[in-house]
Amino acid sequence: MASTRSWFPPLSKPLPPSHHRSLCIQCPIKATYGIRPSKEAAVDRENLPIRKIPGGGGFPLIGPLRERLDYLYNQGPDEFFRSRIREYHSTVYRANLPSGPLVAQDMRAVVLLDGKSFPVLFDVTKVDKKDLFTGTFMPSSELTGGYRVLPYLDPSELSHAKLKKLVFFLLKSRRDRIIPDFRSTYGELFDSLELGISSSGRADFGAFNEYAAFDFLSKSLFGINPRETELGLEGPRIIGRWVMFMVGPVLTLDGLPRLLENLTTHTLRLPLFLTREDSMRLQGFFYSASRHVLDEAEKIGISREEAYHSLLFITCFNSFWGIKIFFSNLLKWISRGGVILHTKLAQEIRSAVRSSGGEVTMSAIEKMPLMKSAVYECLRIEPPLPIQYGRAKKDIVVESHDSAFEVKRGELMVGYQPLATKDPRIFERPEEFVAMRFVGEGERLLKHVLWSNGPEDGSPNLGNKQCAGKDFVVLVARLLLVQLFLRYDSFDIEMVAGPAGVSLMLTSLKRATF
Repeated sequence: MASTRSWFPPLSKPLPPSHHRSLCIQCPIKATYGIRPSKEAAVDRENLPIRKIPGGGGFPLIGPLRERLDYLYNQGPDEFFRSRIREYHSTVYRANLPSGPLVAQDMRAVVLLDGKSFPVLFDVTKVDKKDLFTGTFMPSSELTGGYRVLPYLDPSELSHAKLKKLVFFLLKSRRDRIIPDFRSTYGELFDSLELGISSSGRADFGAFNEYAAFDFLSKSLFGINPRETELGLEGPRIIGRWVMFMVGPVLTLDGLPRLLENLTTHTLRLPLFLTREDSMRLQGFFYSASRHVLDEAEKIGISREEAYHSLLFITCFNSFWGIKIFFSNLLKWISRGGVILHTKLAQEIRSAVRSSGGEVTMSAIEKMPLMKSAVYECLRIEPPLPIQYGRAKKDIVVESHDSAFEVKRGELMVGYQPLATKDPRIFERPEEFVAMRFVGEGERLLKHVLWSNGPEDGSPNLGNKQCAGKDFVVLVARLLLVQLFLRYDSFDIEMVAGPAGVSLMLTSLKRATF
């Protein structure tokens, strides 16, 4: 499966190369254990001057093409946004989104890059979320049975509340299987990683994690082992190709010549017949596996067909692809915290589990403040869903820390989280990974962790667009660290560049000694 970089979500941003586990990552970014509580900036919300939104995207055709090339190739997302902050002296400005002219009618957007302006994207009284999950590109509904799936629906649409209610039902009905199925599946993953390290000196975490993630989701949410079905071991490979058709025009594939890529995947929609067989296999698997959920869907008032297409999308795209990307990022940042952080995590996790009779339970996990904070810090510094979109429902005023900006009805707004959640007016040492950032008084800063299409201290409900599986994602990330540090005192990684992109390789797993 090709590694990807993209304008949209987690497919962005390959893991930066490193061949060590250290306190310093790549200046100015660092990983550290502790910090005194951050002090949020005192902001005068009154009398901010109204400023014209700077930027304009340049001349037609030329401007959008130049900015697409800058974002995808010449600068990369971080420098693309940072350079324009420097140019315009503003964290709010206009730019073009990097999707091709034949797949997007209008690529212009108002960009929001600070922690104060970004949250307007969560206010569904001010912004419309309809068909904006992947920004200006909306994949063909033929890929989802002719239905617009839940992530593309605005809360004002009737199907949104019904489908989100169904996801809540699924998570609640299977909650007792999440911890045991995770522990058994990822226990096998670490067994395999140990064998890989012993035989060749290193093991590709990403490759093993793909299979473990799909197995875990299938078992815990649907009560079925995919390896015992006709799908076998093909799930992750099929999903990888299927995702290409969902977000192809906003992806960059490693190894594909730029000119060819721009003339094809960034300019034209990929022909759907190329993925028809893959789609049919995924649909057959999920239709069979989700019968108990589909029965509930009919009670709620949703057809079985519409329900299972949303379930397929949420499981394969949101959940599987999110775990695939975020777990690698989580290990990357934790590894760079060094032996001091590893030892603290191992002590805390093992003590909490021992105090719960040797069982990993929800109550035991709640007794692990450092571990919980470390997960939140990973979600802050490298969010698995870096881009959020919203279209103004009416004329509104959007405020940054220093100015106010008038956004007209119908204008598209886009927020890039990796900058908004590194806002120096909110977080001290924002470019550093600080494992203890959200311990104690630091918990009040959780409202500025924004990865889930809402604040971390908020809750998803039928009337908002916050991720229905927000707490599920946080839980499985915590379980990964619990599983890791119950078994091991410490671990080492390498970032290895190859033809398919950068891979996270585990080079050592030091077995628990205390």
